Amino acid sequence: MALDQSFVGRSYPPTEPYEVGREKIREFAEAVGDANPAYTDPEAAKALGHPDVIAPPTFVFAITFKAAGQVVRDPQLGLDYDRVVHGDQKFSYVRPVRAGDRLSVTSTIETIRSMAGNEILDIRGEVHDEAGEHVATAWTKLVARGADAAQDTAAGEA
Repeated sequence: MALDQSFVGRSYPPTEPYEVGREKIREFAEAVGDANPAYTDPEAAKALGHPDVIAPPTFVFAITFKAAGQVVRDPQLGLDYDRVVHGDQKFSYVRPVRAGDRLSVTSTIETIRSMAGNEILDIRGEVHDEAGEHVATAWTKLVARGADAAQDTAAGEA
């Protein structure tokens, strides 16, 4: 079933604020193998002009992907999440994410298109801090595989 094109441009309510903690930043930096001291040492971050440790650039994926869940779970859209794969991700920053930030995300459907029997959904996540300052934008591309592709995959697993 094709996704409802009338959803292009639809925005979803902002998420509840997510408080960015030093420990979460450290854990994320370790998980992605980035030893930049600005991610773990407040003094190193301050020497670079930041008020506290900053997060690696892909850190916001965790909160923007979760926020995109509002779109994914919208029953009126018609997305079958069992057929979804993550197609692409990109980020644009106004400033780095910092420990102590309380961030909210507003998700908007930018495009819906069909290609080779698949449905492609582009979601833009606008990240703002508690004061309403724009911090970053994340674009998430989801691909809902067509029924034939899903059956081919299932047959290959049998």
